[in-house]
Parts: sequence; structure tokens; C-alpha cells
Amino acid sequence: MYRRFGQIIFFVLIPLTSVWAQDKKEDEKKNIGTEVVNVVKSYTPTISDAFKVKQTPKLNDSVTTRKKKVKYSIFSVPVASTFVPAKGKATGVKKAKREVLYDSYVSVGLGNFTNALVDFYTSRALNRDETLDISFNHHSSQGGIDGVVLDDNFFNTRLEGAYKKRTRDLNWGLEGGAQHQAYNWYGLPEQITFDQPTLDGIDEKQSYLTGFVKADLEIKDSYFKNGEALIRGFFDGESSSEFRAYIKPTFEIPIADELITTNFAIDYLKGGFDRSFFNADQELNYSSLILGVTPNLVILRDDLTVNLGATIVYALDPENSDNDFFIYPNVTASYRLVDEYVIAYGGIEGKLVQNTYHGFVEDNQFVSPTLNVTPTDQQYDAYVGVKGRLHSNVGYNLRGSFKAENNKALYRLNPVNFFSDPQSGFAYGNSFDIVYDDVKTISVFGELNINVNRNFTLGINAEVFEYTSDDEQEAWNLPTIKGSLFGDYQIDEHWFLGANIFYVGEREDLFTPDNLGDPLAVVPTQQVTLDSYFDVNAHAGYRFGDQLTAFVKANNISGNEYARWANYRVQGFQVLAGATYKFDF
Repeated sequence: MYRRFGQIIFFVLIPLTSVWAQDKKEDEKKNIGTEVVNVVKSYTPTISDAFKVKQTPKLNDSVTTRKKKVKYSIFSVPVASTFVPAKGKATGVKKAKREVLYDSYVSVGLGNFTNALVDFYTSRALNRDETLDISFNHHSSQGGIDGVVLDDNFFNTRLEGAYKKRTRDLNWGLEGGAQHQAYNWYGLPEQITFDQPTLDGIDEKQSYLTGFVKADLEIKDSYFKNGEALIRGFFDGESSSEFRAYIKPTFEIPIADELITTNFAIDYLKGGFDRSFFNADQELNYSSLILGVTPNLVILRDDLTVNLGATIVYALDPENSDNDFFIYPNVTASYRLVDEYVIAYGGIEGKLVQNTYHGFVEDNQFVSPTLNVTPTDQQYDAYVGVKGRLHSNVGYNLRGSFKAENNKALYRLNPVNFFSDPQSGFAYGNSFDIVYDDVKTISVFGELNINVNRNFTLGINAEVFEYTSDDEQEAWNLPTIKGSLFGDYQIDEHWFLGANIFYVGEREDLFTPDNLGDPLAVVPTQQVTLDSYFDVNAHAGYRFGDQLTAFVKANNISGNEYARWANYRVQGFQVLAGATYKFDF
């Protein structure tokens, strides 16, 4: 009964409550007021630290349930599949055509002034570690310089061979060759007019013959690092002769973390001339023995490389029963300031230079066979510079140096000697003597090399000199400035071209007129200034294939018959065309 009474009360109150709530909402809609809310403090919510377990809890249960070991196996059921993967194809890369290498070539050219050029080279592999190289070179001209009254033709022929053997423990080689040269003393002085009988009596021809044998040896994993030896004979058409032999071994000994390198040198020279300049009956003989040792300590420290050493030399002159003792510095260093972009270097070095008749002829073919040959004492050559790269394809080198040399060899014109033997074609002011003086040289050198790309390279360099001589008025025939500009361009796989320009500044020489055959006579001399000159050269070629190439060379394009040496004007514009053929011998 009470339960039924409660249900009746519930069903009665629900409708009344709904009506009351609806009336209240309607009253609130009708009486909406305004209220002011004052904010005392801005709301700044925070996060409370949550409780977390600081470490892995330990189980203190008296009974710990052990893990049950589960054993399972895979039931493999074969499923037939009809899927066939598509085959991938790699992207093709175009390979450059492999260059065909040949072991031999021959080059032949012919040009104006009857210039002829023949060049041959072959390299034969006798077996895996032995090679034999043979080369032949010939360059000649029939002359024809305007205004020259004497013969001005020349030729230069050279034949060489080299044998090389390389093994795991050592490398050694043997080479030898012969060279025949012929020139003329055609540079008569412009200050004197020679009559025809005098010209007819001048024998201006001179010839040189050279023969040499050279050996080199390198032993790996040994205190003996390497060495070389030379035997050379040199002769001319005026009965002059010279013999030189040297041996130069190098030993290398590691001590702790450093390396000690010691160079030894035994250099012997003997020669003579059939006559002196003023006396056909007086022979001129010379000889020199140089014994030298140069110990060096090489220090390597990351970006720093230092070489500390000295050269000790004992020089003996058997011809004059004289001897001397020299000590030279040999210190060099380099420091990498900014990787490969800035490398500072410097050093101070000295040496005793073995001057030779052969070396003088290599520099100046118009020297007289009446020279005084003696060594040059290069006391020191102090230099400092910086080199590196301005860009990945631009390299540079700047250097300044100060050099002091005693008995420096200088080329100077011989005087006119009308009383000379009529067969002496070099006694008419048309040959050069060697004079020695103490000379100090200050020089500044700069060089820039640009590899625009793999097909185009460009380079330029220049050097400025200032000389101070003790006895002579000038440092004869030494330029105050010289420089060069060169470039090569591979246009395509067939065409190529290149050019080079040389500049040599003014030089000074001394002209001495006839002294009536008296070497002690005091006669007025005249200082001669040789003009500076540009020598512009270019070449171009076309490759028909891997084997045949046609070329053309143009020398002294400006056509300026400048004088390289006093009274010796060169050929004007020269052009030479020819072809080169490569083949397997």
C-alpha cells in the first residue's frame, strides 16, 4: 500500500515541477540585469608536480610467479603465387671515348728560312718491369737574316736512349746519348766596317759534340735512398775539350720521429782550350774537384714543414794547386696558413756552382773557345714568399729574394783583334768572353696560373731584378725585367691552339775596338744598351684521328729582328707547318 502511495505522489509532482521551472525561465528572460565583476588577480594556472616512481620498484612478495616458458613452431604451408616482378633498368651514363695510347710517334715540319724539324720517340716495354726509350731530335735552318754578311745557318741534332728497370725492392736506370751542334759567329759589330778581304778571311763556323752516360739507382726500405752518376765529354771545332764526372748519393736515416737526410757529392771537371784569345800558342787548361756533404733534418708538424741543414764543401783546383773550404746554409720552411689557399714559405740556401764550358755553350752558343772556367761561390740566396690558390682553379706565387754571389760568371763581348790568327773566326768583336765579378741581386717574382676549365689554361709571370757589381760597370747581359704569358685552348676533339709571349728588358754590354793585339793596351770602350723585346709565338693544330695530327707554328710574329746578344739579330717572322703521326712500333 505504501508503495502504491509513493507512485501516486511521484506522478503528481512531476508536472508541477515542470510548470514551475518554465515560469521561472520566463521571469528571468523578462528581468535581465547588469552586474559588475572586479578582477582582483589575473588567472595564472599552474601544473602541480605529479607523483612518479623514481626507480623501478622491487618485488617484496614472498611468492613470485615464474614466467612460463612458451614453445612454438611455424607451420609453413606453400602458397602458389603468380606475381612476376618487373626487371629494373639502370640509367645509362655516356662514357667518354677511351683515348688510344701508342708507344711511338714521329713529327716532321718545314718552314721559311729553310727551317726543318724532325722529332721521333718510342717507348718499348721489354717485359713487365723493363722499358727501353729512344728519342731523336733535329732542328736546323739555312739562315737568311737581312743584312748579315757571314753565314748564319745552324743545326742541332740529338740522339738519346734510356733503359729502366723497376722491381719491388729497387729501381735503376741507365741512359746515354750524343748531340751535334753547329753555329756561326755571324754577329760582327756595327761600329766597324770590314773590307771584303777581311770578311773572306773569317772562318765563322763553330761546332760542338757532346756524349754522355748517366745512371740512377733507388733502393726501397734502405738507408740508401737514391743516387745518380754522370760521365760526359764535350768537344768543339777549335780543338777544345772538357770531361766531367760526378756521383751524388743520398742517405736517409730515421731518428725517433724525425728524418735525417744526407746528400753527398763528388764532382770532378777537367778541360782545356787550344789557345788564348790574344795568343794562339798559349793553351788554357782548367780543373776542379768539389767534395760536398749536406745533412738535413726534416721536421713535419701538421701544417708546418721545416728543413734544417748546411752544406760543407771542400774545393780543390789541381791545375793551380789551390784549395778552399766553404760552409753554406741550407734552411727552408713552409707553413700552411689557410689550407691550400695561403702557404707561406722561405729559406736561405747556398752552394758552390760547378761552371762548365758545356753549360756556357748551352746559354750562349757564341762564346769564344778561350774561356776562364772556375766555380761560382753562391754565398746565400735568401727568399720569402707566399703561394696557394685564390680559387679552386686559380693558383698564385709571390716571392722576394736577395742573392749574394762571388765570382759570378757574366757574358761580355770580346774586343776586336785584327792581329789574331786569320783562322780565328771569333776575334772580330763577334764572340763573348766570361768575366767574373761579385754580384748582389735583389729580385721580386710573381706568377698566376688559371685553369678556366679542362680545355683552357692560362698563365702569366714576371720578375724584376736589381744588380750591384763590385768591379764591372754593370752586370753584363743580365736583364732588369723579364716575363711571359702563355695559354692553351682545346677547342674541340679536333682543333687546338696555343700561344706564348716572352718579354726581356734592357741589358748592357761593352764594346772594345781594336787594341792592336795588346791585351794590356788601354783603349776607349763603349757601353752598349740592348733594347728590350717581345717575342710572340703561336701554334695551332687539327687532329684527324687518334694517330694523325697536322700543325702550324708561328714564331716572332711581330717580325722584330731583335738582338738576343749584342750584334746577334734573330730571324724575323717564322712559320713552320708539319704533321705528327702516332703508331705502335
